[in-house]
Amino acid sequence: MTNGLLGSMLIQTKRKIFVSYHHGGDQWYYNEFSRIFSDTYEVMQDSSLDRVIDSDDPEYVMRRIRETYITGTSCTVVLCGAQTSLRKYVDWEIKATLDKCHGLIGINLPSSMSSNSGVIVSDRFNDNYHSGYAEWLQWQEVNPEKLVQTIELANSKPSILINNSRQMRRRNG
Repeated sequence: MTNGLLGSMLIQTKRKIFVSYHHGGDQWYYNEFSRIFSDTYEVMQDSSLDRVIDSDDPEYVMRRIRETYITGTSCTVVLCGAQTSLRKYVDWEIKATLDKCHGLIGINLPSSMSSNSGVIVSDRFNDNYHSGYAEWLQWQEVNPEKLVQTIELANSKPSILINNSRQMRRRNG
């Protein structure tokens, strides 16, 4: 009996992570991310292409995002490609993540856009990167060991660092 109890205690539950990305531009990267990390994590995503939230009320949509996609996860990974910063659902998913005080990680994709000041990311993510709350990785450096370390680091950040003061994006850019 002790061996059964000990054995069941040693079986680790997969940590759930939520992945936010621009479905129209970065689906290939999501598919690769999911393929590489599905043994380690239960990778969750919203199904934006199929999403049917019959409302124009952003607060209602936010509640649905929190309840349906963010609740039960411990961290959100934002795949940052060329159009990610312009997507309202990405902004809303980041906001819902911060409302729940979950970890936040951005991964710079090879398709991302840059300016003189660096990679272009959503304003809400940028606020939290500069506050010290969000973590940042390059696509090329992401491997299972690095992701485990970064998720644990992101989840250990004090919520006092969260900056969620921006107005929600009302439309796509």
